[in-house]
Amino acid sequence: MDKNQIFNVGGTVEKAVVGDYSINIKQVLTEAWTKTQQSRISINIGILVSLMIGMFVTTILGEYMGGIEQALEDPQSRFMINIIVTLVVSPFLAGVEMMGVFHAIGLKTKPQMVFSFLSQGALVALCSLLVSTLTSLGFALFVVPGFFLLVTLSLTIMLVVEKKMTPIKAIILSVKALRFQFFHILALYSILFMLTLCSLFPLLILYTSELSIIGIMIFLFSLTYIVPLFFNVKGIIYREVFGVELQSGEAQPPANNGNFSA
Repeated sequence: MDKNQIFNVGGTVEKAVVGDYSINIKQVLTEAWTKTQQSRISINIGILVSLMIGMFVTTILGEYMGGIEQALEDPQSRFMINIIVTLVVSPFLAGVEMMGVFHAIGLKTKPQMVFSFLSQGALVALCSLLVSTLTSLGFALFVVPGFFLLVTLSLTIMLVVEKKMTPIKAIILSVKALRFQFFHILALYSILFMLTLCSLFPLLILYTSELSIIGIMIFLFSLTYIVPLFFNVKGIIYREVFGVELQSGEAQPPANNGNFSA
């Protein structure tokens, strides 16, 4: 086999737009849990890096606007901070999103992959801002459209990065494709949300006692599994819906060159 030959793993865009794919909730969760047990460290570190960058940007902007507390209390300042933080952090989160995709096709990832797609940062940032705006409008107008957009736009960043699509094209394609399995995908996200709520119980129960630190530790430890599980679930859904192009002989994801060939 030619080592430069490209083949597809999972679904295809052509099949996705006509709904020719299926999402089995039990199988997705089972596979995602297995992959999470094997590969949660890289995602956790990637999320930690993204959070630190977001906190740093928030602090700098807050000080520039007269103090972080004052800025967060002012609706206009808070709105501006949210937009800027979204634009800055989204390219790093794209690396975390792609970790889930790589895990879904059987590739290992490293924490530095969080920096691998900064060359596409402008498109990713624009896509994140558009998705955030559309989702917020959906919830502001009616709750149901908000949930619909929240689910059907959840894979747009991956389309921009892996398929090299423009944000508008990725948004349109994502809505067209995910609407066919909306309820199954919503169920998957709802299960993950419920797991997060369950992880809060020890924290709430022990909050007023001397054992509150134990509740915090249990909550944070739970997140080290739930967060990677979420991104691995998204990666598997993406593989099943749109597929991933893989170059034969490819064994490792890109480190920090911004080139995606898997």
